[in-house]
Amino acid sequence: MTWDIQDLFRKHARGIARSLRRRGVNEDTAADLTQDTFVRVIASPPANGSLRHNPEGYLYVVSRNLGINHLKRERLVPLVALDHDIAETIADPSPSAERVAYARQCLVMTHTALAELPERTRLAFEMHRLGERTIAEVADELGISTTRAWSLIREAYRHLITRVDPL
Repeated sequence: MTWDIQDLFRKHARGIARSLRRRGVNEDTAADLTQDTFVRVIASPPANGSLRHNPEGYLYVVSRNLGINHLKRERLVPLVALDHDIAETIADPSPSAERVAYARQCLVMTHTALAELPERTRLAFEMHRLGERTIAEVADELGISTTRAWSLIREAYRHLITRVDPL
């Protein structure tokens, strides 16, 4: 006997979310846990046994267990709701001075590495990566095959990776 998950979802998702909300889970979390319930059932369906013939019961057991686990985690590490204004004052969107200096160093290394490439390789790379052209367009513009264009672009990538120190 196989279960039609889509049909089960259509029939029981609202009821599962409602039962989770009755157990003290907020609406958004109940929706997430409902989806997690179906993902869990898809990932590891029940073993052969009596629950196999009662998919609705099995779904509610899984959702109840997920809800209990969620509430236990919430008690251990309580979440604090922050409004948008407070959250903006906590997180600084600007990069640190070290990140800015590192990014500038990487740009200099990239510029130097590009200058080291043969002209045709550099041109193919710049057309593809910076000019957002397809490999076929690069090949047409340079008058070479697409295989050769891809080879030049790949060569440029390899050179840049070896020359520019990644984070």
